[in-house]
Amino acid sequence: MAHIVHLRSLLLWHTDAVEIQSIIIFLLVILFGSYVQSVAGFAMGMTIVAVVGGLRLLDIPTLAAVVSLMTIVNTTFSLRGQLQHVHRRLLFWIGLGQLPGIFIGLWLLGYLDTEDSRTLELCLGIFITVGGLAMTIRPRAMKEVSGGFFAWVSGLLGGLLGGMFSASGPVLGWFGYSQPLAVNVIRATLLSSFFMTTSTRTLVVGVQGGLTETVLTYAAMGVPAVLLGAWLGKAFPPLVSEDVLKRGAFFILLLMGIWICFSALQPFAP
Repeated sequence: MAHIVHLRSLLLWHTDAVEIQSIIIFLLVILFGSYVQSVAGFAMGMTIVAVVGGLRLLDIPTLAAVVSLMTIVNTTFSLRGQLQHVHRRLLFWIGLGQLPGIFIGLWLLGYLDTEDSRTLELCLGIFITVGGLAMTIRPRAMKEVSGGFFAWVSGLLGGLLGGMFSASGPVLGWFGYSQPLAVNVIRATLLSSFFMTTSTRTLVVGVQGGLTETVLTYAAMGVPAVLLGAWLGKAFPPLVSEDVLKRGAFFILLLMGIWICFSALQPFAP
């Protein structure tokens, strides 16, 4: 009997240790993602989804809901004193495209999560891989600021990814940094578009009953790390250039995406 009690104690200790380790990893990833987003204007959602989703610390719908809440906090903090730099025309057309994209993305997420979770995980891996690959290549600046249609299409694709994974950075980041605009204008416009995506997504998910106790608990734990990362990004800019920081971060994401694809394909192997 004593051996059984001892075994149970060991199992409980191991379970607690694993949970603590998972929470520490979760918080460190949030801190890093928030810092990069504060510096570059995007990448927090993609970073958190890639690492936390790749390690399967949370299921994808729960993770996306948590990321949305934390992105709202990050963008709200990061946009303080920056709203005057927002390119309002671009933001209008991006937002017009985001709305239908968010609903389509949420529908796809719900369908795949219910019908084929392995395909959903594979989609996540492909998204992270392609996004990481695309963002390691610096977009060539256009000669003129994009027109409404191009901005709308970018918003639609960004909204689709935002609806599915709460990470529209690869599309909107590429679009933003291809514009012949000052970096502070691009950053403020991107942050505003992320705020629009995540707040809309959170509202829809909340109406659907998706803001569960687990979502709120993880979001509450992550908020201090989000705020700390955003503050560090403003108070202590990276010693390396912003370009080097982005390339390094997205190279890691590229590797993470390949690993997620490989893991998702394992159940299909004979």
